Amino acid sequence: MTAFEPTVDDLLRTLAPQVVGVLTRRYGDFTAAEDAVQEALLDAARQWPAEGVPRNPRGWLIQVATRRMTEQVRSEQARRRREELVAGQVPADRRSAPGADAGTEGAHDDTLALLFLCCHPVLSPASKIALTLRSVGGLTTGEIAAAFLVPEATMGQRISRAKHRIKDSGVPFRMPDGAEWPARLDAVLHVLYLIFNEGYASSTGAALRRVELSREAIRLTRAVHTLLPDSAEVAGLLALMLLTEARGPARTGPDGELVPLAEQDRGRWDTAAIAEGVSLITAALPHGPVGPYQVQAAIAAVHDEAPTAAETDWPQILALYGVLARISDNPLIILNRAVAIAMVDGPATGLALLADPPPALTGHHRLYAVRAHLHELAGDQEAAVADYRTAARRTASLPERHHLSLCAARLAAQTGK
Repeated sequence: MTAFEPTVDDLLRTLAPQVVGVLTRRYGDFTAAEDAVQEALLDAARQWPAEGVPRNPRGWLIQVATRRMTEQVRSEQARRRREELVAGQVPADRRSAPGADAGTEGAHDDTLALLFLCCHPVLSPASKIALTLRSVGGLTTGEIAAAFLVPEATMGQRISRAKHRIKDSGVPFRMPDGAEWPARLDAVLHVLYLIFNEGYASSTGAALRRVELSREAIRLTRAVHTLLPDSAEVAGLLALMLLTEARGPARTGPDGELVPLAEQDRGRWDTAAIAEGVSLITAALPHGPVGPYQVQAAIAAVHDEAPTAAETDWPQILALYGVLARISDNPLIILNRAVAIAMVDGPATGLALLADPPPALTGHHRLYAVRAHLHELAGDQEAAVADYRTAARRTASLPERHHLSLCAARLAAQTGK
């Protein structure tokens, strides 16, 4: 891994779910806890850059958020009634806010418990994922909407409804027991997958990667794997993350520019992460039904084990994408499969697969980026330039926009257009 110095924003994003977990466990109100923590985060974002990060930033946030909860309780009659109820339930030695130098014991457990609270069966599958991405992953509503391919306003309403469902249900804040795992695991894994993806390839902003997000997703997935060591899909997801993140250091050039997979310096890949990922997926595949994360991990392993881009086993990758298409309805699979088909049977075959894309891909910048790449492989530079330019206009990621614009400019210079 390359050196990574977290910013204040990175630190706050990592600490937020831990603090929400502490307050939810202590006071039993997830919605109020999250509101209070959001206010504490705003205070920190204003103060820390100017005054410096406190010696124990987590303790600072817990103190400030606890004060905000107290203020909210005292300002509303309903909150006052809840305060009396909570005061009667919480032991006397836990009623005061922790000191600023309080330790971080239980922080990771609280984050994991918050993850499972947000994935409670009282919520619809889509609401579970949206709420968890917001509360645990720290993603903005716009980023979550982009991951779901829906308007931001729609996603905002979905998250708000999910928070109210959690509040009204009165579900306890705790880790689920073994009997409760099946009802929550799919949503938990999907959330971790989306958090990782946003960290590995940020959908918005000036940075190509958000390393703190991808690392947090890996950490939480490791925790779930420890709890469920016999789950092949949990192992598959962890393997997929490791095999993908291993390429991270080579994905950017000296100035932060995007470096495509085929052009990356494979000597910069993390060989230890690749070895661990390959070991995990090799052990997982023979056990239990094969799920989408295992197949994606197998595809990532084929890429990572190729000594050079030219030596990539594309027929094997194409076969694996065929399996993946049969067990997953993710529309983005079509794009990756089109590239694999093009590498095996020629770009015209890949373009034919994209001739009638599903509605979810209509207007998506990745559709145009893949089509541009295939047009370029086919020698149709004019069509490639048009699609590269469209993709550049539609992406909200500045590094991607820069890369796509450069591709368009390079081909336009060759054609004189």
